[in-house]
Amino acid sequence: MEIYKESNSPASKEFEKLLDNQISKTKNLVEGKIIEGTVTKIGEKYIFLFIEGLKSEPVVDINELKTLGQSEKVKIGEKIQVLLERIEDKNGEVIVSASKAQKIKGWDILVKAFENNEPIMGKITSKCKGGVIVEHIDTGSLMFCPGSQISDTPLKDISHLMNEPQKFALIKMDKVRGNACVSRRQIISTNKKEDKSKIIEKYKVGQIIKNAIVKGYSSFGCFFNVNNELDCLVHLQEISYSRVNHPEEVFNIGDKHDLLVISVDKDKLQIGCSIKQLSPDPFEKITNYELNKKYNVKVIKLMDFGAFCELEPGLTTLLHSSEISWSRKNVSPKKFFKVGDSISCVITEIDKEKRRIAISYRLTTENPYDTLEKNHPVGSEINGSISSMNDYAIYLKLDNYEIDAFLHFNDLSYTENPEEVSKKYKLKDKLKVKILEIKKDSQKVRVGLKQTMKDPFDYFKDKKINDTITVKVISSDNKGLKVQPEGSDITLIIKKSQIALSSSDARPSRFVGGERIDAAISELNLEKRKVNLSIKLLEEIHNKEAVSKFSSPLSGKNLPFSSLSDKLKSKKEKK
Repeated sequence: MEIYKESNSPASKEFEKLLDNQISKTKNLVEGKIIEGTVTKIGEKYIFLFIEGLKSEPVVDINELKTLGQSEKVKIGEKIQVLLERIEDKNGEVIVSASKAQKIKGWDILVKAFENNEPIMGKITSKCKGGVIVEHIDTGSLMFCPGSQISDTPLKDISHLMNEPQKFALIKMDKVRGNACVSRRQIISTNKKEDKSKIIEKYKVGQIIKNAIVKGYSSFGCFFNVNNELDCLVHLQEISYSRVNHPEEVFNIGDKHDLLVISVDKDKLQIGCSIKQLSPDPFEKITNYELNKKYNVKVIKLMDFGAFCELEPGLTTLLHSSEISWSRKNVSPKKFFKVGDSISCVITEIDKEKRRIAISYRLTTENPYDTLEKNHPVGSEINGSISSMNDYAIYLKLDNYEIDAFLHFNDLSYTENPEEVSKKYKLKDKLKVKILEIKKDSQKVRVGLKQTMKDPFDYFKDKKINDTITVKVISSDNKGLKVQPEGSDITLIIKKSQIALSSSDARPSRFVGGERIDAAISELNLEKRKVNLSIKLLEEIHNKEAVSKFSSPLSGKNLPFSSLSDKLKSKKEKK
């Protein structure tokens, strides 16, 4: 069956008119948009709305309006804004929300204020973890204010701020999560900054502030209240020309002092002040002092690294610990002086640009290294007692001198193991040593103990390679013989390979302890203190002598070495 439209009929035209009218009414009804509805009925749980273009009346939960604080204001015939969530759900009902409409409308207002950097009006409604909840007065939107952003000063109690309309600054907005973060502190700081900038304009460099009150202090300076309108800092270095370690040494809370304005920072809204610059600079009196001359100074402060001393009030200098003693390096001044002592020192440096004076206490006494060199030059012997020891050396306090001499373990003995022989000595042991080296510039003295004894290597001074010496066998093992030359305390090793010409005779076990044997010097280096002995070499020497004595020049050259020894042996037996 076919149906044909009669476009020119009155009925068709009326239908088209009604259809266009309906379309025009519903074209603005788009899900996700805010629309207006007229209240037609108010029930116990719901409020009924009429929205033109919808087939059914949407309803709004009355609790939703209570949350927004609008339930009592709503009357029949009034229009309210809602969010059209669904034109028709699975049950054929229209779904709208007044709270979501309010939130979207409020968010748009907040975004505009955030983009224009404009403050908004809000009130703190409740506390939460980490801060408080702030309600936007115009839209009812809820925002978060961190605890650190409530005030520019710590507050133990915020009850006086609850539900009070006040300005807030929007500092963060998260569109995805629909969260907004505000700050009351920023508003307060901005207001204070504006007020403070006007105050800063009053002060100029060089201006004297009368009767500033000590408000507090820290390790780096003292804080003053100026005319009850501004706080300023007097840095530690600007308190006094004399050394000040902490402001509490000079000030008490509530004290009044005049200040000199030395800097004005309009950007940071700060002024810097000085107290010491209100009085003459005592460093100008440095012209009264000369280099390399002795002056009496007063000890005013003792530190581990030195003592602060005063040439005169306000003119201070540091006596470094290295300039206290000739012999004791970086000694604590507390072992020598106490605060208030008057001591004699030599001025060693005056630097006017750096405003620095260096003094020395040790220069007022004779250099003990000069005295030592004069009375005990290198090569002389001196007594001392062990003051300390470490893993490689002994330190001796030389008699009649405040000097610690260095005695290396290698200089303890010519013959014994250095580490083993060092175990014989203990603190306060007396030793007689020879001075080997004096370094006055670096203040070092090196001494030796073995140098006071006879050097066993002197035995070899008149010896040369191939010379024959008599040694006593100390012991033997698989490696060779341990022997000691007669007339010397040196212990030497004759290697197994150097015991005999014949490999069958090269047995260390052939020899017993206490036996005296002859050996030839195969290597001799007195500078390196190195000596090697060989019995094998001695046999070779004897064989060559025998060949030279008992054979003709021609026959000696042609005889095999093995047969030569047999002939010599048979000739000896015949005799």
